[in-house]
Amino acid sequence: MKAVCLTSNYLAPVHYYSKLIADRPVYIEVNENYIKQSYRNRCVIAGANGTLALSIPVEKPTTPKAPMKDVRISDHGNWRHLHWNAIRSAYNSTPFFEYYQDDFAPFYSKKYAFLLDMNEQLRELICTLIDIQPEIHYTSSYLTSDKFDFEDYREIIQPGKDPLSDPLFNTPAYYQVFSSRHGFIANLSIIDLLFNMGPESKLVLM
Repeated sequence: MKAVCLTSNYLAPVHYYSKLIADRPVYIEVNENYIKQSYRNRCVIAGANGTLALSIPVEKPTTPKAPMKDVRISDHGNWRHLHWNAIRSAYNSTPFFEYYQDDFAPFYSKKYAFLLDMNEQLRELICTLIDIQPEIHYTSSYLTSDKFDFEDYREIIQPGKDPLSDPLFNTPAYYQVFSSRHGFIANLSIIDLLFNMGPESKLVLM
């Protein structure tokens, strides 16, 4: 199977993690120019009132084009407290939140300087909890198809893009605690799957 290239995302959607479960190399692009309003600093969860987007504020780059690896997290606003409260409010009544909350809580008290570091440490934690071991590589320069043959999902897994446009992705409906109100909501942040399904998350991704 071909290698996969992905961006570094904050609590990435289910579509993203479906690319990590296959037995093939995964390249995380860290040399791309940072793009606003993307999953790089944003995730979407579901609570009692429907979907909610959570965004990590970042410092304004000093140059028009800033590599993702150099993007710094801003301390503007009380975003860590707000994010954790929103996650806890949305998932406190799910079957597995109590089992995993102590793993996630420290990320919302520790101050990370760089967005990439927080994203990747969260990804490593989630992969461990789901019990998947992707072969991760970080790009040393921007990956181009003329130098390397790979499946490119850097611009496909984005807010507003229909994940079903990817013929290799199909998310089966799984239990969601608020589905009786809103129906099944596909392709939310991976924490939605994890807190609702626990150890069965891996089966859903497969």
